[in-house]
Amino acid sequence: MSGGGGTGGFAWRPLIAVSFGWFMVIVDATIVNVALPRLGREFGASVSGLQWVVDGYTVVFAGLLLSAGWLGDRFGGRRVFQAGLALFVLASAACGFATGLDALVGARVVQGVGAALLVPSSLALLQGSYGDRRSRARAIGVWAMVGGFASGAGPLLGGLLTAGLGWRWIFFVNVPVGAAGMLLTARWVRVGATGRTGGRFDVPGQVSGAVALLSLTAAMVRAGRAGWGDPLVVGGFALFAAATAVFAVTETRVRAPMLPPSLFRSRELTVATAVGGLMNLGFYGQLFVLTLYFQQVRGYTPLQTGLALLPQTGVIAFGSWLGGRVTARGGPRLPMVAGMAAGAAGFLALTIATRSIPYVALVVPMMATGFGISFTMPAATAAVVEGAPPGRTGIAAGTLNAARQVGGAVGIALLGAFVAGGASHFTAGLRTAMLVAAAAYALGALLALLVPRGVRGGAEERDMAGARR
Repeated sequence: MSGGGGTGGFAWRPLIAVSFGWFMVIVDATIVNVALPRLGREFGASVSGLQWVVDGYTVVFAGLLLSAGWLGDRFGGRRVFQAGLALFVLASAACGFATGLDALVGARVVQGVGAALLVPSSLALLQGSYGDRRSRARAIGVWAMVGGFASGAGPLLGGLLTAGLGWRWIFFVNVPVGAAGMLLTARWVRVGATGRTGGRFDVPGQVSGAVALLSLTAAMVRAGRAGWGDPLVVGGFALFAAATAVFAVTETRVRAPMLPPSLFRSRELTVATAVGGLMNLGFYGQLFVLTLYFQQVRGYTPLQTGLALLPQTGVIAFGSWLGGRVTARGGPRLPMVAGMAAGAAGFLALTIATRSIPYVALVVPMMATGFGISFTMPAATAAVVEGAPPGRTGIAAGTLNAARQVGGAVGIALLGAFVAGGASHFTAGLRTAMLVAAAAYALGALLALLVPRGVRGGAEERDMAGARR
């Protein structure tokens, strides 16, 4: 089924409507980074405290993605998408009016809830709106390009808004964008009004999964200021291990698991999910570190920092577009391998960053890292959507995005811990952080070699079902 408004046989309207909410969610993962030093001065926050402005959003986002994917499959993707969009807009306004760090982090947590509701449903709506594989691949490619552009535009937009209107406007800007997305979705998206019947909400799975994620990230954030041997850090890791074990046992025993183990019978889906986590761990962790590097070590303003990051963020839209084209023609294997390898090389080259090194020496390494994540993203997304069983697109999309958001949260906490020791140790910590990011991407490239060439699995079943109808 497709929406209207097509040209040349392709229906653009559903894609445009869904992209508004998707753009907003991805922008908010990066737009706040350049404002962190100013937030720290205004609220008197430490680096570890500032990490929660970012992690408060990404942790909750990741922790609820699986449940949100299930909700979209159960109650209808359009309903859940619209509910998430409305909640995100309200939380964005609350962020803009925050009078202290605690209030800001709390509003960011609510933003994460809204983002979790709309992201899996956005992919499910695209899958339902584009019935044949070629149109679906094209839509996913554009969807990924929008996300790439949003990720690239985040730091620059954040710098412009922070310098021109103040940091609060990095949140207020979401209100008109989200309102437009809600209106267009109501008018242009015709699928997802109802969901499938049956299935209970997996409360034990959601609770144990959320506890595992929260404890892991909290332990890593605290390790940055208290050391890895701190009792609360050790206790956090122990709680993570226990909650993970409970989650694994629960999902194999309950009648309607939040994360069905059978979902991972698809090799494409399994590998793409792992690659998604490693991809975000390296990229968003290094973006957090580089933002602090440009402002704290090189003395750049927020606007100058946004401009300095342009070689990395500016290439993302092009890489996403190219990755979508290559994936549509030959499958996800090649772009996943090539993208992760390019990113690994870029991170290794960024270990040369010091206070005195000429900025121009960092341009090509930053371009390589930006191209790496953007070239990989459409391929990983297509592998998950096409590998998902019929009727399970929402939970499959939730799984990928949960892995990505977990990776991003862990990356910010882990790589941020390396530079939390003060300006005198920042360069050494940056070097270690970039080596960790490079290792994550190298591992992702190796895993991507396990993906078979071409596309198979759930996509074939959907296309055959469509042909029978």
